[in-house]
Amino acid sequence: MQIGPYKLRNNLVVAPMAGVTDRPFRMLCKKLGAGYAVSEMVTSNSLLYGSAKTLRRANHEGEVEPISVQIAGADPKMLADAARYNVDHGAQVIDINMGCPAKKICNVMAGSALLKDEPLVSQILKAVVAAVDVPVTLKIRTGWDKQNRNAVAVARMAEDIGVQALAMHGRTRACAYMGDAEYDTIAEVKQAIKIPLIANGDITTPEKAKFVLEYTGADGVMIGRAAQGRPWIFREIEHYLTTGEHMPAPEVEEIRSVMLGHLHDLYEFYGDLTGMRVARKHISWYTKGLKDSANFRHAMNQLQTIDEQLNAINDFFNHLQTQDTRIQYATDEAGANGEVLAA
Repeated sequence: MQIGPYKLRNNLVVAPMAGVTDRPFRMLCKKLGAGYAVSEMVTSNSLLYGSAKTLRRANHEGEVEPISVQIAGADPKMLADAARYNVDHGAQVIDINMGCPAKKICNVMAGSALLKDEPLVSQILKAVVAAVDVPVTLKIRTGWDKQNRNAVAVARMAEDIGVQALAMHGRTRACAYMGDAEYDTIAEVKQAIKIPLIANGDITTPEKAKFVLEYTGADGVMIGRAAQGRPWIFREIEHYLTTGEHMPAPEVEEIRSVMLGHLHDLYEFYGDLTGMRVARKHISWYTKGLKDSANFRHAMNQLQTIDEQLNAINDFFNHLQTQDTRIQYATDEAGANGEVLAA
């Protein structure tokens, strides 16, 4: 798959997730098989450019190219300025968020709320495409609600204006993350445009990735929540798409090693205190479903230092390793949210 001048190593994409897809997580997913990753949302409000959070989100040091930064907002000029700012700070692709269903985003008419206003969508896309000389991509949903699915119209508009790739979540704004993603609308959009289309929503297993690619005709798949605590899902999907066979599940020691490497990157990236706090949710995701992990996760949230955190992790995994060396992941639809089953 290609976006502008960038030929990706494969068609597996890390979805932008606020509070999750920071630089350490993006770099880890790319190391473990993802061909492309999109950053967390960066505000289009220039007053926040100097904030610590915004500066961290614009930090791409050491990241594998191409570097894609997602911007969010509802004002065409502010979004154009934000695009220029991020290109000046290393962005090689600008992604526009018109897919986020969060109320705090939609309440200011940004994210997927923009799908209600196609003339404004057009103004935003034209302003951003004209503002930068790097590829501009777009993330959308199928529409505002089930009675107003306008993804085909928005996709055609985006292609005509010069957007170079489209990612699409198979739910409406009103659906948020409830119910099942539907792929018929994604298939319709694929038939309507020539630019690359990346399908997103409920892609939790190698089999599901293969099904979605074949059913929709999409050029790639975007993985979000299923990669939380399971960044090796990208290599598992790549292997399955290439060979038709499943990779062996990671062994307990590899899970420990990957997690600890990730945590040390978080401590360095955020600093000790914030890094320790950010690490908690990742530790919870990595250990969800493992034997005796409920008490471990509860206790983890009470710990206040990095040393306590690391000691608790090593104690837990030493205990786990006396029982199992390999972890098996559910691959049927009953386990489609990626929970772990002790071997």
